[in-house]
Amino acid sequence: MALDRSQALAARLRRAGVLTERAWLDAFEAVPREVFVPRFFTASGDGWRAVSAGDDGWLDQVYSDQVLVTQLDGDDSAWERARADGPVPGTPTCSSSMPTIMAIMLEELRTGDHARVLEVGTGTGYNTALLCHRLGDANVSTVDVDPALVRTATAALGRVGHHPECVTGDGARGLPGSAPFDRVLCTCAVSAIPPDWVAQTRPGGLIVTTLNRPIGAGLVRLVAEEGTLAHGRVLAKDGRFMPLRAHRLADPAQLLSGLQDAEARETRRTSLPVSAVLSPSSPLEFFASLELEGVLPAYSGDAGVVYLVHPDGSWVRHAEQHGKLVVSQGGPRNLWDLAEQARVRWRKLGKPGRARFGVTVDGDRQEFWLDNASSQHRWQLGSVL
Repeated sequence: MALDRSQALAARLRRAGVLTERAWLDAFEAVPREVFVPRFFTASGDGWRAVSAGDDGWLDQVYSDQVLVTQLDGDDSAWERARADGPVPGTPTCSSSMPTIMAIMLEELRTGDHARVLEVGTGTGYNTALLCHRLGDANVSTVDVDPALVRTATAALGRVGHHPECVTGDGARGLPGSAPFDRVLCTCAVSAIPPDWVAQTRPGGLIVTTLNRPIGAGLVRLVAEEGTLAHGRVLAKDGRFMPLRAHRLADPAQLLSGLQDAEARETRRTSLPVSAVLSPSSPLEFFASLELEGVLPAYSGDAGVVYLVHPDGSWVRHAEQHGKLVVSQGGPRNLWDLAEQARVRWRKLGKPGRARFGVTVDGDRQEFWLDNASSQHRWQLGSVL
């Protein structure tokens, strides 16, 4: 049963065009996802419902192309509470990622058959097992900050016959004792590239990760050079993960609550829909994220109303009223003016999509650039924690 379902999942990923290498197709066919997600949460109203092996529809969900949340708030008792008392609130802190995104990242890693890989973010261990099937256990090291996750992942890996190096530790520090690596793959998102990853990657080796950005997140692939120098590209294929715990962003709900008594400096109409700035499917989104660094979306619960907030106290309220788009702004900067100016600049630059942008990492100095590394169009990449 598991083999049939794994084969069916792999076939769907192949038809979707995200699995093109025979070796990775073999891995998805051979590794049973169900071993790694015997229980998980599904969204239910404002909370999370507990699902367990044997429940109606459990296997269908396991082998669907969807994220399966396996932990809330770093609290392993949340699942038992939800099982006993019904849906519980919480913020996901571990999941089995969407298989489509896993396949994209594994292929972008360009491992060949014998690369030594460091995986940052063990999670459930399913992705680790895919790496082990392709490369062999001896070529795979994986690290996670949560000791309980490492224990359960190690046990699940053992049940399918894999025994890679599994370590509890701060993934941002890599694994210096096992370095150097040919590849580093991070299955959680980072606000900036940890220099230790670059230092632990052989010159010419690749680093694939996702960026933890409130707007314009997505995949990047870097080529390591000497020391902590690396360069690479933002990838056209998108992928978004929950952040490395030390790289979590400010809580937009808290920022929004601090604006309850704030008065708008300006209220006016706009022709720019907020979806053009926030939607991953919008061609403007990535460029807007560069021009609106540190701006977070927030939602009050009012239909048709979206806020953008920044830790410096700047804010904008975007709403649809009587078929017209209206914005109110306040704080030290007019954020919506910056968004509209970003659209003008984006158009003048030829409407660049995410694949036209690159990244240079030189230790703590990290920048995006447009088209080539010597471009005059440059933006700072987050901050290194």
